[in-house]
Amino acid sequence: MNCGFNATFREALSARLKAFPRIVHTGEGLKAAAVAITLVEADDGSGQAAFLLTRRAATLRAHAGQWALPGGRCDPGETLEIAALRELEEELGLSLPPENILGVLDDYPTRSGYAIAPVVAWLDRPGLMRLNPAEVASVHRIRLDGLMADHAVDFETIPESPRQVIRLLIGDQHIHAPTAALIYQLRELVAGRVTRVAELDQPVFAWR
Repeated sequence: MNCGFNATFREALSARLKAFPRIVHTGEGLKAAAVAITLVEADDGSGQAAFLLTRRAATLRAHAGQWALPGGRCDPGETLEIAALRELEEELGLSLPPENILGVLDDYPTRSGYAIAPVVAWLDRPGLMRLNPAEVASVHRIRLDGLMADHAVDFETIPESPRQVIRLLIGDQHIHAPTAALIYQLRELVAGRVTRVAELDQPVFAWR
C-alpha cells in the first residue's frame, strides 16, 4: 500500500482497520489505557503519511524522557476512542472529532499492568500544537514509509525473558515496546499483514 497522505490511502487503511480482527485483553487484572496513533502529512514536503510521536517530559515520575504515543489510562465510563482523543488534546492541544478515528488495533498488555489499545486517527491539518510541558518535551512527525524496510525493525533476546524484545529504528533512535509494538502492528497492517504483538516483550527498564 502506498503511504501517501491522501484520500486513497485513508480509505484503504480505514477498510483494513474495519476488517481487522482485534484481540481484547480483559479479565486479567489489567487497567484499560489508550493511545492515539495520529496520522498527519509529513513535514518534509514529500506528501507522505506520518504519525505523531512524542518525547516524554524529563520531569515525569515514570518513563521520563522516553518516546511515546499520546495516551494514558481510561477514565471511568470512557471508551477507548474517547480516552485517546482526550489524551491527544491534553498532551498536544489537538481536538479531533470521533469521526476522524479509523479503527483500533490489538490491546497490548504491559509489564506494568495495563492493556493499551492503539486508536488510529486521521488529521488533515494539525495546525498549531500546544504541548503540555508537564507531559511532553517535544513532538515529531515520523514517516510511515520509513518503517517499511526490514532494517527498521529489530528483534532481540534478553536473559530476563523467553520472549523476543522488539525495537524500531527511527533515524538514529531506538523505539522500544510498548510503543514499538503498537507502531509495528500498524506497519504490518499497512503492508497487508495481520501480525500479533502481545508476545513481543519490553526491555527491562520499561517493566516498571
